Amino acid sequence: MRLVTADEIDRALDERSLVEALRRALASGSFVAPTRHHHHVGPEGGAGAVHLLMPAWSAGAPGPGAYVGTKIVDVFPGNGALGLPAVMGAYVLQSGETGAPLAVIDGTRLTHRRTAAVSALAADLLARPDASRLLMVGAGALAPFLARAHAAVRPPSHIAVWNHRPAGAERLAAALRAEGLPAEAVTGLEAAVRAADTVCCATLSTAPLIRGDWLAPGQHVDLVGAFTMAMREADDAALLRARVFIDTPAALTEGGDVAAAIRGGVLREADVLADLAALCRGAHPGRGGAGEITLFKAVGTAVADLAAAVAVWDALSAA
Repeated sequence: MRLVTADEIDRALDERSLVEALRRALASGSFVAPTRHHHHVGPEGGAGAVHLLMPAWSAGAPGPGAYVGTKIVDVFPGNGALGLPAVMGAYVLQSGETGAPLAVIDGTRLTHRRTAAVSALAADLLARPDASRLLMVGAGALAPFLARAHAAVRPPSHIAVWNHRPAGAERLAAALRAEGLPAEAVTGLEAAVRAADTVCCATLSTAPLIRGDWLAPGQHVDLVGAFTMAMREADDAALLRARVFIDTPAALTEGGDVAAAIRGGVLREADVLADLAALCRGAHPGRGGAGEITLFKAVGTAVADLAAAVAVWDALSAA
């Protein structure tokens, strides 16, 4: 069994190849993912740590060429006092023919890379072909991966970076420039949204940041944060102005934004036009015209985790 580090993941795959691996996997419908397992750890029930299990497997398992995988994520809120990340994770990849363990893959880096690739794939399907001005809202750990992945599918003429703490935006913009990307930190969010072709949000905001009356015809909005019902990245007006798409049906009931708008009666489930698999299969055309506003909400899916893990495994095995 092989231990795969974050550096090995980065060397194994570039952004575009991972986007294409996810496109093929979602179009084929070749993976199965049940509802994730969510467990509270400790005598106080929900007051302690959280243990998450996200399994998936090839539709052809058991059988040759099939895989079984599980992402294991633990959230230990007290880790900050120990100088450790609050979220720890690993991905266990197994043969779908025999069940034999193949690899334990760095779960944090795999999640960053697949999350960014999912957003970039959605933008490739939904953003205007000539979209070149990207706004990155948020400058946390996921943001550089998102910027790189979006740049791989829509080469940018300009990347604006906004963060609630301007110093974070400056650091991220400088890091992206060092990689050859045309990035600039900005302080005015409204002006930056109005000037962008694609708006990508990855924040922990509990109040909407992107407002519907800021949006212009032809824009694409990508919402990655807001992973609880208490969080929002876009207001109801933005959802109502846009053609809304999601990564997985779980986004109808999990996370903020779309699920929160449905619970509040602002949106109906029927207002959500398609998930990412349907877009990849061509079952829905996606953007209907250059002047439409599209919005994509992601909450994460174990299918993408497994597809990314298999792509890493295949690349390392071929090396």
